[in-house]
Amino acid sequence: MDTLASRRRVVQMVFIIISVIFILRLLFIQVLNKSYQQLANNNVLRKVTLYPSRGLIYDRNGKLILFNQAEYDLLVIPGQLKKFDTTNLCLTLGIETASFKKDLLKAYTYSRFKPTVIVKGIQPELYAQLQEDMFMYPGFYTEVRTVRTYPFPAAAHVLGYISEVTPKQIEKSNGYYQQGDYIGTGGLEQYYEKVLRGKKGVKYVLVDVHNREQGSFNDGALDTLAIPGTNMYTTLDIDLQRYGEKLMQGKVGSVVAIEPSTGEVLAMISSPSYDPRLLTGRDRGKNFSKLYADSLKPLFVRPLKASYPPGSIYKPLLGLIGMQDEAIFSNTTYSCPGAYYVGSLRVGCHHSGFVNNIIEAIQHSCNAYFCMTFRRVVDNNKYKTVAQGLDSWKSYLASFGIGVKMETDLPGVGYGFIPGSDYYNKIYGVGRWNSVTIISLGIGQGEIGFTPLQMANEMATISNHGFFYSPHLVKKVDDDTSTVLKKFKEKKIIPIEKKWFDLTVEAMKEVVEAGTGRIAQIPGTTMGGKTGTAQNPHGKDHSLFICFAPVENPKIAIAVIVENAGFGATYGAPIASLMIEKYLNDSISTPRKYLEQRMFDADLIHNKFQPAPEH
Repeated sequence: MDTLASRRRVVQMVFIIISVIFILRLLFIQVLNKSYQQLANNNVLRKVTLYPSRGLIYDRNGKLILFNQAEYDLLVIPGQLKKFDTTNLCLTLGIETASFKKDLLKAYTYSRFKPTVIVKGIQPELYAQLQEDMFMYPGFYTEVRTVRTYPFPAAAHVLGYISEVTPKQIEKSNGYYQQGDYIGTGGLEQYYEKVLRGKKGVKYVLVDVHNREQGSFNDGALDTLAIPGTNMYTTLDIDLQRYGEKLMQGKVGSVVAIEPSTGEVLAMISSPSYDPRLLTGRDRGKNFSKLYADSLKPLFVRPLKASYPPGSIYKPLLGLIGMQDEAIFSNTTYSCPGAYYVGSLRVGCHHSGFVNNIIEAIQHSCNAYFCMTFRRVVDNNKYKTVAQGLDSWKSYLASFGIGVKMETDLPGVGYGFIPGSDYYNKIYGVGRWNSVTIISLGIGQGEIGFTPLQMANEMATISNHGFFYSPHLVKKVDDDTSTVLKKFKEKKIIPIEKKWFDLTVEAMKEVVEAGTGRIAQIPGTTMGGKTGTAQNPHGKDHSLFICFAPVENPKIAIAVIVENAGFGATYGAPIASLMIEKYLNDSISTPRKYLEQRMFDADLIHNKFQPAPEH
């Protein structure tokens, strides 16, 4: 009996202690704690996200090419809404009432108690007018954020843009992004998002029944500051970029220019392009839809993703592989009858006559010579089968970054395509194909495909006599050049002897001085180059040209492709050489002004100008 009474007393004491704790807690909350007393005298404690300004972006010469300006978003907490004049608010904001009501319904569906962005991109002038009337709209409030501003309407594909996060991106962000936040999309904005975005802060404010801020909560003890994004210095020369975009107006294609000694990309042009300012402000969604629907695909990043048959610009690579594998030698000769014949097969050639060596073969772009070279490469006695020979050829090209994903600091990089034995085994069957079956690979046609970035890197590698650094677009992040850019400092050596590169450079110099690329000559500047005409089964051939200058100490290597434009000397070579002259000399010499004007005027998209044929 005593034991039962003792247990009852213990239980009673436990309940008494718990009751006392609750009473003391309520006393603290309701009487002693001034924060909650302050809340009782007001209506709402609002958590305001402080968005950091994104890092600024500069070109290689310190010119600011991307910065920020303030704009405002209108947010709503549906559970705090009271009757308001919808028509008046929509008139103030300059939006349609029906659309506004639809978005308001979505906010209700999402949450009655969480804020939702209802109107984006309110400009400072309109914001000032709106603030005067905010007391009439309980449940609404504004937040400031910074948006991108482009002082130069150029380099849209390189820089990228800012867009609203998707549900998938929110899910992957580990809580960093919330609905209505913005994220870098495409270009440097996407690749360096974590560097550029900074870190969000938060501010707790007290708001009265009239939706007016009454001050910070708890003297800002819980607030955190937004940390701005880190500034970035790119490798781009914005003046060269703008000049190249002007030359490419009215044309479909790409230009990539690289500094060979560093791998720094000086210009990267995808044409047709668009004004990056179209994807800022309140009309960004409407403008994006128009760009996306455009049949010319201005949003497509051709330098990275497009794959083209390289045509004759691939021949220097084949020559290098042939000499390294001793399939041919520097003085290997060939008598070209104007075509390459094997059985009933004929591969035409614009050149005819005796070819004394590899230099002349590249200089005159002899198809027959390189068909012979390709067969010797893949049929080489050092390999047991033609399949092994082809896979060795493919491996050599991979060392140049062709047919593989090239390391660079932009998203969405394409591989191009280099077929190997597995590919042809699937098509023809094992042992049912040979070097004649795939002879078109000898002249850069057939299944082979290079991206414009790979074309430019080929040129940089040859101009360096056998090495390259991965092409990249950022020199440093703030003052730090060690962390982000370490991988771009690694020298990549091609497994081909330097003496064969020396010969190839000499041959490419002859192409410009006395071969198919004479139109690219720049007064006072030595240049090496190679024209190319890539066959296109869907229309007129593509015009290609790759080159570098000066030959003695290369400062720039460039690749140009103009789709459906004919011979390489018609458009590719003039555009490439004009860009090199502009970069090296800062101006175009008087004798070549006609060529510059001809490129400016040519509109191949709308067929408004047909240049005179080359002679």
